Amino acid sequence: MPPPTEPAVWSTRFCSQLLTEPVADDPVSVVDRLLAVQAQDPRAMRLAIRSRTTGVVATDVDRALTDDRSLVVTWLNRGTLHLVTATDYWWLHPLTAPRFVTWNRTRLRQEGVTETDEARGVALVTDAVVAGPHTRAELRTIFDDAGIPTGGQALHHLLVAASIEGDVVRGPVVDGDLAYVSASRWLGPPPPPLSTGEALARLGERYLAAHAPAEPADLAKWAGITLIAARHALGQLDPAAASSEQPDDNPPRWPAPRLLGGFDPILHGWADRTGITGGHRDIVTTNGIFRPIGLVDGRAVATWGLAGGSVTINPLEEITPAALGALERDADGVISFFGTTTRPATD
Repeated sequence: MPPPTEPAVWSTRFCSQLLTEPVADDPVSVVDRLLAVQAQDPRAMRLAIRSRTTGVVATDVDRALTDDRSLVVTWLNRGTLHLVTATDYWWLHPLTAPRFVTWNRTRLRQEGVTETDEARGVALVTDAVVAGPHTRAELRTIFDDAGIPTGGQALHHLLVAASIEGDVVRGPVVDGDLAYVSASRWLGPPPPPLSTGEALARLGERYLAAHAPAEPADLAKWAGITLIAARHALGQLDPAAASSEQPDDNPPRWPAPRLLGGFDPILHGWADRTGITGGHRDIVTTNGIFRPIGLVDGRAVATWGLAGGSVTINPLEEITPAALGALERDADGVISFFGTTTRPATD
């Protein structure tokens, strides 16, 4: 049988990503399916859940983070902040986060943070969060009082170091910010650790649940692991699991027109995203910002923004009146999703 055509591939991926029916009805189900949602932009993180659920609002995401303690945010895949379930944090963190220790230390030295300053900073954060949640501003004050540099990107990379090397995650929403907490105290004692082989096998299985069809190169890029490790992760699975289940002669099944937030997981899961973005180069900027997009028939046809309580849609190509009307109706859904919730700025 010939390999699936590109439309069939992306049609199946949209289904894997919960962007076609049926959709989830709570934030944890979405994150559990996707495994990790890029989260350096808190608004975009919440919008990724909105696009894959019905009847969910932004405060439901905050409740999962703050009250239920079922979701956390920390630096994982690709050395970037990700939203994961509390359960998955315990095995995904030791598998992916240590790969970025050397890179982060290089950045700290460039920011004037010495090896001694780094060790002191990690210890200070780890000790502080044992007593309870601390915001970024509160931790900056602690560093400043200790004489540890926080200018430029120093504070950011100190917090990365504490999260990679210490018992630190971001959990509860405090004054519109994701506060830092002790992972073991906030989530409870960690389960028995997995071996590297066991963790890679789990990664391969979970990745494919939300990204099939996919190749080892796709997993390597998404998780920030080596191609050898990605091949090992997928090589332990049934080869059919990584392929499209949709026959070539079936018409593609696309999501209804909708607005996806910035950094949406559908743009991060594979080595090549041109099946969605086409020739629209403005969707991903030169400094790595992934713009919010309007999706019609499985393709990005617009970018959009939310400011002052209103959504502005910016077409990238001609959009039919029916499709544009559907996007405008979904814009009302974006406003309803956030309601009066404080929407944090990009971190």
